[in-house]
Amino acid sequence: MSTFDNIYTAVAEASSGFAKPQGLIYGYGTAGFRLKANLLASVVFRVGLLAAVRSKKLNGQTIGVMITASHNPEEDNGVKLVDPQGEMLEGSWEAYATLLANAQTDTELVEALKKVVATTKTDMGIKANVIFAKDTRSSGPSLVAALQAGLTAMSSEYKDYEILTTPQLHYLVRCINTAGTPAEYGAPTELGYYEKLGKAFRTLMDGKTRPSAVFVDCANGVGAPKLRNLRRIVGEDILDVRIINDDIETPSKLNSQCGADFVKTNQKLPPGSHIAPQDRCASLDGDADRVVYYYLDQDSTFHLLDGDKIASLAAMFIQDLVKSAGLEEEIKVGVVQTAYANGASTVYLQKVLGVPVTCTPTGVKHLHHAAQRYDVGVYFEANGHGTVLFSPTSLSIIEAAKPQSPAQHTALQSLRALSDLINQTVGDALSDLLMVEAILAHKGWGPKEWDGAYTDLPNRLVRVVVKDRHAFTTTDAERRLVSPAGIQDRVDALVAKYKGGRAFVRASGTEDAVRVYAEAGTRSEADELACKVAGLLSDY
Repeated sequence: MSTFDNIYTAVAEASSGFAKPQGLIYGYGTAGFRLKANLLASVVFRVGLLAAVRSKKLNGQTIGVMITASHNPEEDNGVKLVDPQGEMLEGSWEAYATLLANAQTDTELVEALKKVVATTKTDMGIKANVIFAKDTRSSGPSLVAALQAGLTAMSSEYKDYEILTTPQLHYLVRCINTAGTPAEYGAPTELGYYEKLGKAFRTLMDGKTRPSAVFVDCANGVGAPKLRNLRRIVGEDILDVRIINDDIETPSKLNSQCGADFVKTNQKLPPGSHIAPQDRCASLDGDADRVVYYYLDQDSTFHLLDGDKIASLAAMFIQDLVKSAGLEEEIKVGVVQTAYANGASTVYLQKVLGVPVTCTPTGVKHLHHAAQRYDVGVYFEANGHGTVLFSPTSLSIIEAAKPQSPAQHTALQSLRALSDLINQTVGDALSDLLMVEAILAHKGWGPKEWDGAYTDLPNRLVRVVVKDRHAFTTTDAERRLVSPAGIQDRVDALVAKYKGGRAFVRASGTEDAVRVYAEAGTRSEADELACKVAGLLSDY
């Protein structure tokens, strides 16, 4: 029996302990696989198989696996793969993940695995290397055991980094694969992550007055202990963070009535928040890859500073630095948005800042790829997930630039530090939090001044349960419906009745529901438009 046959035999034997539930159909999407944790063991085992094949295909480069369900309730969980540069799994391999996940029997699984190996022309003789981590969910340890079983069956080398934020795992994958090369990204340890961000933040804050405290809701998730670690490394002399919702010992509290998704969706403070008007506040999600800011004005009215506001703040600051460094002819800054971006933010970016804007379908992979087309690409979804990408060319230009004045020297120093401060592998709530804090310190702004750059159009997001979400297909970066036939014309007719009106319908990627987003000149009109569009969908 060949070594390869031994592997396939080991896979068949091990998979019997992780039988696929009958009748379920799994799909690998933007968030990987995500559903109730008690339905995931077979999937995670098979992800272990695919992670090993992916590593072998890439000549033994390290692949990451993250077990998390992000902002979902504690009873959910999920798993996704991370490619060698810390990016999301290459799109063509999502189909292989889905194929393996849906093989019903041990025999079908081995045949599916052989098909993936043959189709990808993978040399099974190459040693695989995989690292993985999990968030704080109670289901994490059992799913890690399933993953380890899959990796062991494939004779893969692996390392368990235990509890990390999702962005920290992405960071580690890139650091491991770039170690000892000209593109070395950082020290491949959790401490190295904190030290890289801390050094960059201190550089950006040099000579700046320490801002007032920022209150950070950590969604009772992994962000709480990791933010404490970061605060200690950065130094409380320049970073005053007050952490709330940090109970990771009570599983049911994760993302419950708190966190970025709760604040964004409900447009209100997490219950139990005790803040004064003009206090600067932020909320992370359960795996700390999203952040949104907010504040109360003098009459206690809630104001959200979401991903659109963060993207606009970052684009403004980076463009100012590029101009101050004398590089505006060589480095072009652009912003990538989805249809969910508030229309007022798009107008501000294009008309006031003069920054080009690209619109893509929803999903981080679409934004990330579009951002790579700019010298400096800023992308944030409205939900607070995003980052800034500096192209290799732009980094070379910044590094080689010779300052002609003290102002140019300062701008170049700030650009270099900013490129280190921002986690360019993926959206990172901790990194983005430091970026916002640094920019506000440079501008001397509080949340009200930041918010005043432009005024959001009132908007409303409505979830509508439907029989078959796949009946709803779109075009134009998900802004217009192709099917069901005739619905888009009726949406257009409704929108035309509202000043500043805009609305679109798109299917959920994870459940049999569609989302209706609407904007209008007033809050009541936005609510009314969203409800009327939702009413068009009742028969589907």
